[in-house]
Amino acid sequence: MAKLIYVNNVSLDGYIEDESGAFNWLPMDDELFVLYTDLLRSVGTFLYGRRLYESMAHWETNPALAAQSDLTADFASVWKAANKVVYSTTLAAVSTADTRLERRFDPAAVHELKATASSDLTVGGANLAAQAFKAGLVDECQLFIWPVIVGGGKPGLPTGTRTDLELIDQRRFRNGVVHLRYRPLGQ
Repeated sequence: MAKLIYVNNVSLDGYIEDESGAFNWLPMDDELFVLYTDLLRSVGTFLYGRRLYESMAHWETNPALAAQSDLTADFASVWKAANKVVYSTTLAAVSTADTRLERRFDPAAVHELKATASSDLTVGGANLAAQAFKAGLVDECQLFIWPVIVGGGKPGLPTGTRTDLELIDQRRFRNGVVHLRYRPLGQ
């Protein structure tokens, strides 16, 4: 069975965006960009909430992003190669290839997707990930902890749900980011 991996950037105080909805406090460097690309290279399907999908779709719809460097071209290629499932009640249509729109998150359908997938899946977007955590579908949690305190905003991890985790890997980057990999206990 394929794994469902929650991957996200969070501030040191646990937020994925600040109180104004911005997440531009994430200065990217090449070392970290390569890790993101390699991580996504092993993924066959991205499960996205609307807002994250709309920000990531630019990797396909805006060729200037890929043209910036060899690293961005590789990332764009990897992103476009994966299937995408977007969960939204407000999005009228999707703008990228190999993308399907779902109106609601169905845990049974995601479980079936995991059971039949030939490669891992990621879940992105805090609200969607919270639903996956609550349904017991998340097999791994990968957090990139950024050296910034934003003071409030959207939490990167679900509230109101307890999940005990086991640390399985960690890595420090020159820019101060720490990558932590966890799996739920008992898996």
